[in-house]
Amino acid sequence: MLILKAEHIAVERDGRLIFEDADFEIHKGEHIALLGKNGVGKTTFINVLMGEVESTRGKVHHYRKKEDWAVVLQYDQVDRDTTAREFVEMESPERYSLKKRLASFEKKMAKNTYTEKELSTYSELLQKYIDLDGYGWSSSIERSLKRMGLHEAVWETPFAHLSGGQKTRAKLARVMRTEPDLLVLDEPTNHLDAETMEWLGNWLQNFKGTLLFISHERAFIDQVAHFTYELTPGGTKKYQGGYSDYKKQKEHERRTKEAAYQKQQTEKRKLQEAVTTYKQWFQKAHNAASERDPFAKKKANKNITRFKAKEAALERIKKNKVEKPEEQLRINVEFGTGSFESKHLVRVEKMSFHYERDTPLFDKVSFTVERGDRMAVIGRNGTGKTTLLKLITGHLDPVEGTIQQHPQLIPGYFMQELEGLDPDLSVLQQIQESSELSESEVRTILACFLFRRDDVHKQIKHLSMGEKCRVAFVKLYFSEANLLVLDEPTNYLDIDTRERIEEALRIYPGTVVTVSHDTYLLDQVANRVLSLNDGFYDYCGTYKEWLTHDRVSPEQQGMENELERLKFLLSNLMSTENVEDETELKNQIRKIKERIQQINNDL
Repeated sequence: MLILKAEHIAVERDGRLIFEDADFEIHKGEHIALLGKNGVGKTTFINVLMGEVESTRGKVHHYRKKEDWAVVLQYDQVDRDTTAREFVEMESPERYSLKKRLASFEKKMAKNTYTEKELSTYSELLQKYIDLDGYGWSSSIERSLKRMGLHEAVWETPFAHLSGGQKTRAKLARVMRTEPDLLVLDEPTNHLDAETMEWLGNWLQNFKGTLLFISHERAFIDQVAHFTYELTPGGTKKYQGGYSDYKKQKEHERRTKEAAYQKQQTEKRKLQEAVTTYKQWFQKAHNAASERDPFAKKKANKNITRFKAKEAALERIKKNKVEKPEEQLRINVEFGTGSFESKHLVRVEKMSFHYERDTPLFDKVSFTVERGDRMAVIGRNGTGKTTLLKLITGHLDPVEGTIQQHPQLIPGYFMQELEGLDPDLSVLQQIQESSELSESEVRTILACFLFRRDDVHKQIKHLSMGEKCRVAFVKLYFSEANLLVLDEPTNYLDIDTRERIEEALRIYPGTVVTVSHDTYLLDQVANRVLSLNDGFYDYCGTYKEWLTHDRVSPEQQGMENELERLKFLLSNLMSTENVEDETELKNQIRKIKERIQQINNDL
């Protein structure tokens, strides 16, 4: 059953064409993802489909009542004092208003400050509330909140103070009460931790209704979408499956187009050569022909016929020209090997940290950041991921324990670079200022990160948040840093840019520590995982391996962490030279070896 259909939609704004010739249709029960680069107009297109924005050209046909659709936006205008429960209750304005008025009267009645008229009004409102099954409705609100995983502890928390995941749950609890024919989600995964994103993906995967959503999260699209639409300035194209299937089909299209282009170019060259050859033959035969030599004249006419036929074929090729597929710029940079050869970059020893009066985030944690690490730091919101990055980079000091950085270590912190962008500089100037690359090299690199032509002259203050993130990453990437520390580097970025960043990190010769909820990026980059969920867990292996490995107990993990620390200490002691008390040094080495042997036996 068709829910809606759009034909040849075009939208212009201030005389500028945003997109044109966009077609779309969605049937009952389908889950459709809408992809497109930042700025292409995805949200605008959805607003056109919903009837909230008029298109410049084209038609949208609604086959179900628009009142039976539900839209979840990234941002909701909510009064700062509205609680999570009230936000959900506002789905039914009449019942919500009655409940609020009844509560106001009940406060007066509790204080015995009501009048007879107010008591009469209260009775009328109460009867109306009962007639609307207000108490049953209130109980169903509670069931909706629980079903979406919002515990009673946060029901009275102001909506504005909820975490990103809690807000998403509250929004879904509100819209799903109406059992919509069509559920529309605009970037539902923004600001969600991995656990909440997994919950949302599972929930939507099992959602039997019709779904249209925008997302840059590739794993999420794979999990939820039955079909994927790509929106470009030239229109839309529909693909079967999620993001991975879309990529395979796009690559097949590119190769097919490349083959067709090369074939046409070969035919074009042959025809051009033939035209030139027949033209020369005609000219020669024509010059030799005369009225008294009919054979030479016939030969000349034959060549002109061939010449005209080849010219016509060449014109047909020009008319049906196959455009050359756009070449994707690759990040091609040669890095100097440098003189930094130490294995250990950062050593964290029995580190504890907490903010003032807060519960400790870390308690006697020990680990090392080693050369060649591609470390993913994962955990639920509030587990201390960003705090750990600040501790590693020296922006915070531990409450107890030590964090030692190698003397030659030059850490680069993504958030610091983002906050340190000069608003008055152009993109080109910002990168030139922080690198020794020539203007031509900088332009080439910026083109790889989708800053092309005049875009490089835009001032930082006029960039979107996504564009600023791109500049900050490029600036950091080509700095002198030998340790990149990245805090959610792909937030605000479209899929194309995320894949450029993944490519850059794969060829980067230094060490990388990343906090990200983008599991595609972690799959591509990470060779080690620090999990902050339910304690501290250091796993040596890829992110994909981490997801499927057998978890060990906290006690066993503690022993493994201690073993790593002792091996590091033993290595330092055995390389010590010119010691004053050699006997004491040997005793220390012996004790450490004994402890290492004991831990190995226990493990």
